[in-house]
Amino acid sequence: MNIALVISSGTGKRTMQEIPKQFINVYDKPILIYTLEGFQTHPDIDVIEAVCLDGWHEIVKAYARQYNISKLKWIVNGGETVQESIRNGVYNLAENCKADDIVIIHDGIRPLIDKAVVSDCIAVCKKYGNAVSSLPYNEQIFKTTDGLTTDEYIQRETLRRVQTPQAYIFHNIYTSYKKAFDEKIGIYGSSYANTMMVELGETLHFAAGSDRNIKITTLDDIELFKALLSIEKRNE
Repeated sequence: MNIALVISSGTGKRTMQEIPKQFINVYDKPILIYTLEGFQTHPDIDVIEAVCLDGWHEIVKAYARQYNISKLKWIVNGGETVQESIRNGVYNLAENCKADDIVIIHDGIRPLIDKAVVSDCIAVCKKYGNAVSSLPYNEQIFKTTDGLTTDEYIQRETLRRVQTPQAYIFHNIYTSYKKAFDEKIGIYGSSYANTMMVELGETLHFAAGSDRNIKITTLDDIELFKALLSIEKRNE
């Protein structure tokens, strides 16, 4: 079984709106629903679990009914941090998953899901045990100590920029989160499942990514999302 674990528990302070950014309407549809639809329509996704803010569960359920997100099976409370939210989602699956099921973790505020990216993520995970969507880094990167000067650069061929979705075999991601929170490893700051796994000694495997797979963080990102949707509609 392939389970999409959609993390939508952020408060969205950087958009400075009255509601969390994942619930902002874009062309009369919440951003989160675009994300859920991407997994709903993917033939390899069996069920969806959403991790969201306490108090928003019934709203998510209502939207799921309105937009026919029939694969949505569980809604779980988020935590104080993104790592706590992912952990809550993973732990909730303990009684509902088999050890070799695949969990595909994805940000609810990345609504432009490419089916080919999800498919490749699952395929790489089946082969190697994990998969992280990624892209090459195309800009030059320089190191600096004072923010003003540099005398050292990093070969961009050695860099990858990563995104979600990320896929993990359930038994491995479950035991990893247990260990991480028990031993306080890879759970602070901007840590995510992938950085935690590396800190725990795992080797990660890259899967395909997409430049369209934007993460909506600011109001400018929402405008970019609208523009990309408009291009899609014109090309239909």
